[in-house]
Amino acid sequence: MTLDQYLRAAADDPRWTELVDGEMIVQEPRYPHARIQALLIGALTGWELEVPGRAEVSAPTEVLLTDRDVYGPDVVIVGSRPELTARETLRALPLIVAEVRSPSTWRHDIGRKKAVYEASGVPELWLVDGVAAEILVFRRSAPGAATYNRSLELTVEDELTSPLLPGFALPLRRLFR
Repeated sequence: MTLDQYLRAAADDPRWTELVDGEMIVQEPRYPHARIQALLIGALTGWELEVPGRAEVSAPTEVLLTDRDVYGPDVVIVGSRPELTARETLRALPLIVAEVRSPSTWRHDIGRKKAVYEASGVPELWLVDGVAAEILVFRRSAPGAATYNRSLELTVEDELTSPLLPGFALPLRRLFR
């Protein structure tokens, strides 16, 4: 499917969909996925509101990455006052995207989507695995680094932090109850 075909089809489809390598994928998150997503968004929103204007946190928001890839990350963190397209999609890349594991889409998250986020220049990616109670963090060591050259595997004993989010710290014990 081309980008134009997808955008036309998605406009008429009430379900949440993504375009992954030219294939339209229907997203149907279940409760465990939605609960982890809600807890993560809540923690990030609390951080955002402490100092308004430093970043904005959003639930799934359409991000156009290539002519064969349009994703809706489970959590999106952008710089303050993001510029939107006429379709209300992000015009600039997010600072951080998070994908929460779903049985039907995890293979895309750790495969194609990770590769496209990296190649497109997204600075940081969090792959949140509620089944294993861990987060895989991929980030660049410096702005403009060509690849994700830093990776972390965080478990319930760790805190989730990011150099892109000064002062944010989430004990993963709270996320993976």
